[in-house]
Amino acid sequence: MYELEKQNLRLFSKYIVQVLRPSYIKVFLSEYLDEESVERILSEEKASVTSAAQMLLDKMFQLEAEGWFQAFLDTLLASEYTGLHAAVSDWNFAELEDLQDCRTLLDRVEPSITKNMKPRELLSHLSDCLTHREREEIRAVEDQCGCVAASERLVKSLRRCDKQWFKMLKTALYNCSQKLALQLLEPDESEEMCVSEECEENMDTMSTVRFEFTEDGESNEGLLKSINEISSSDQPSEGAVITAGMGRSAEKKLREYQKELAEAAFSGQNTIICAPTGCGKTIVALAICEHHLKKFPGKAKVVFMATKVEVYAQQYKLFIDHFSKDPDVRVTGVCGDTDVGVCLRSVVDRNEVVVLTPQILVNALQNKDLPSLDVFTLLLLDECHNTTGKHPYNNIMSRYLDTKLTSSAHTLPQVVGFTASVGVGSFKNQQEAEMNICHLCANLDTRVIATVTKNIDELRSYVHIPEKEFFEVPASPISDPFIRIIRNIMCNIEQLAKKIYDIDSLSPILNRDYGSQKYEQWIVDVQKRCKLLRLTDPEQERRVCRALFNYTEHLRKYNDALIINEDARTKDALDYLQAFIEQVRKAGYDSTERTLTAFFDVQREQLLRLATEGQENPKLQELKFILEEEYRNNDQTRTVLFVRTRALADALKKWIDDTDSLKFLNPGVLIGRGRKSSQMVGSGMTLTSQKGVLDSFKTSDHIKILIATSVADEGIDIPQCNLVLMYEYVGNVVKMVQVRGRGRAAGSRCFLISNRNERIEKEKQNMEREKIVEKAIVSLQASPETLQAKVKLFQREDKASRDFESRSPEKPRTVGSYKLLCAKCNAFACVSDDLRVLKECHHIILNHTVFKRCVTNPHLNPRSFDGITKTQKMLCAECKLDWGIIASYLNIKDLPIVKIESFVVQDVATQRKHYFRKWRDVTFAMREFELTEITPETWGPRE
Repeated sequence: MYELEKQNLRLFSKYIVQVLRPSYIKVFLSEYLDEESVERILSEEKASVTSAAQMLLDKMFQLEAEGWFQAFLDTLLASEYTGLHAAVSDWNFAELEDLQDCRTLLDRVEPSITKNMKPRELLSHLSDCLTHREREEIRAVEDQCGCVAASERLVKSLRRCDKQWFKMLKTALYNCSQKLALQLLEPDESEEMCVSEECEENMDTMSTVRFEFTEDGESNEGLLKSINEISSSDQPSEGAVITAGMGRSAEKKLREYQKELAEAAFSGQNTIICAPTGCGKTIVALAICEHHLKKFPGKAKVVFMATKVEVYAQQYKLFIDHFSKDPDVRVTGVCGDTDVGVCLRSVVDRNEVVVLTPQILVNALQNKDLPSLDVFTLLLLDECHNTTGKHPYNNIMSRYLDTKLTSSAHTLPQVVGFTASVGVGSFKNQQEAEMNICHLCANLDTRVIATVTKNIDELRSYVHIPEKEFFEVPASPISDPFIRIIRNIMCNIEQLAKKIYDIDSLSPILNRDYGSQKYEQWIVDVQKRCKLLRLTDPEQERRVCRALFNYTEHLRKYNDALIINEDARTKDALDYLQAFIEQVRKAGYDSTERTLTAFFDVQREQLLRLATEGQENPKLQELKFILEEEYRNNDQTRTVLFVRTRALADALKKWIDDTDSLKFLNPGVLIGRGRKSSQMVGSGMTLTSQKGVLDSFKTSDHIKILIATSVADEGIDIPQCNLVLMYEYVGNVVKMVQVRGRGRAAGSRCFLISNRNERIEKEKQNMEREKIVEKAIVSLQASPETLQAKVKLFQREDKASRDFESRSPEKPRTVGSYKLLCAKCNAFACVSDDLRVLKECHHIILNHTVFKRCVTNPHLNPRSFDGITKTQKMLCAECKLDWGIIASYLNIKDLPIVKIESFVVQDVATQRKHYFRKWRDVTFAMREFELTEITPETWGPRE
């Protein structure tokens, strides 16, 4: 039955899979395919839409049900696949074939066109080729992630469009005056369309750039080009190598103060360059790199390191652009997001300049991918004040110093570090500050601290230190009924927990107030000790552990809500709680959790009333007053608002959007990329999303205020702004200098808003400590012999300490039998003999029965890393705790890769429990993964 239709579907499958997105015809899938097949297809779609469409066709070839083909056609039409519907109905795919050339052109110009489109303006003109669902998804992406990310989503939709979209897109671009994007699609036609306006538009663009950005030198003296002056369409793909061209376009004249900063490094000395944010330290780094390459032609190998992936992408772009026209200098970059099977030694051999995140270099040295640091001739360390403790910079420099102090036969590279402040560590006076600075110099093996002294007037003419002001706001009253209700709920939960176990005996932390960081620390400590709890009855132990975990997790969320309520609106705190409660109901909803959610349900109506009728937070009133005044006095004001948490960033964005007098600010949010999630802001921003927000903030008036967490205070190049707001945001001296440095315009100001006098006093102390650091630097510069002697002493002491640690025998891992129990409910997962180690870092449960003890969900972010492809999330069947992922490796599917922090390890012989946060800390031995263990008998299809 339907053999002709199936034959034709096979014949024209290459056209169908280029267009069809299975999730858009989910009604048909659910009606004619089994549930497991639907889940697999939709899961595959997250990794590859084309592959998922082919899986769907393969399933359709097996269908025998009456009417399935007509149902397929009807669903296509209902889902707005009118082009594909017509092609399949008539078996005529000529129009779809004609679209291939358009797709090819779009593929070629995609990296550039996505940087030059404003998708929201285009959508109303593209209703005939994009479905309503696609248009809404694109709008949502722009709202959440910015213009560039939405443009990328638009291009993806057009690439899979089954209508004659190319002419519609050109018309839309023309009607919306988006001529740069139009020119990329049809250079000749677009030149005719915009020839009368081109010159004026280019002048507008240039004036905008010069008005907004000053950091990296765009004055009439012809300095090195700043990343802010470079068209974002020139962004290279990560890992790209640039070699072509003639001459170096960015080879320009340094300012005198920049020459002063680079002088010692030009002479080959190891140097710490300490200069204010906004003075162009990256320009100095490029000049030092260029000087070094000329000094050692054919021999120089330079590595530039940035501490964060976000900063890496920015600095890599600068190096690519600077050397793009020099045929003798090849530049490439490797970071944590692109390090997939990369051999760093071959990368170094093929390129003169390599931009890295430091952990990449640490891994290469540990794995012997690189034999030593001798392969480089120059190390450039951005934000070098991080060279302390266990930071990757310090790991690298410890290897450097071990080589230097133990062998005379070495050719170690020159080291140059860059920072806005060397005020590291804690100190109370100038002597202690000098000791800390000397220790940093010892770690970086430098005896020179380069600062601007001779050309200080020129520096001050370019770099403006914002005026600092403090706004102390009254605290919310303890009698606030919302606070009182939440505290009562927390008290009731604590009493429930004490009925099953004396939780006060689990942690020594006392004087823990609700809504404090100390209370959060107590919860973490209690949860850690709960995991190791031992009772005589194993079943009782499981029940107690799971119940205590639930109690403390609810206490954590209520504590978070109190913190949010203190800094934002009661509504935001309540939204946070409601999202958590809803998540609990959708997960393993046992009797304990029903009791806990009942506490919230009883008070829900009262809390909702308080959220809508309660008084406004005094801090928000102060913030509103400041913003209204600043923008009333200067409607061109550009603001960066620093906050402590992602949840607060999200809450303040919602508050501004909901406030009539402030909604015109159209706030953008810039948060980090880490995996720690919150109910309010998800799991962080992708690099693309961050870039989209920054690009929008830099290049248009669309976003007038940027709400940022700590991701923005170090290294990321934020455009010139004249107002920096620190909302309960206080750190150490280095953080203060960096945050303040975001305000770069003349007359810019920096405000700290807080209801805690101790935070204001700490910031004032930081200002005093900054002066102490400045005096300490001058003192050390005036006495180089003292600096050298202290550096030598610290290096000897640190070397002795490292030698002692290396001589201490490493405790061998035991060979025994251990159980892995769920850290939340103590459910059995596997035994240690089931574990295998793949590529020294991925830990697999090689026992198919584990699938009887876990449940799986499609992974929300399926992607490949290190040759492994994530496909699903793996959760405890009992309590739904996240155990890890299901992945495929080579042609092996359904490999459970687990994270040790989700388990308690129990010794079978002694019944003693252990908890490890990292696999490297595990005390028992595990076997290496071998392909020979995978056979159809041992690893067949999952039941």
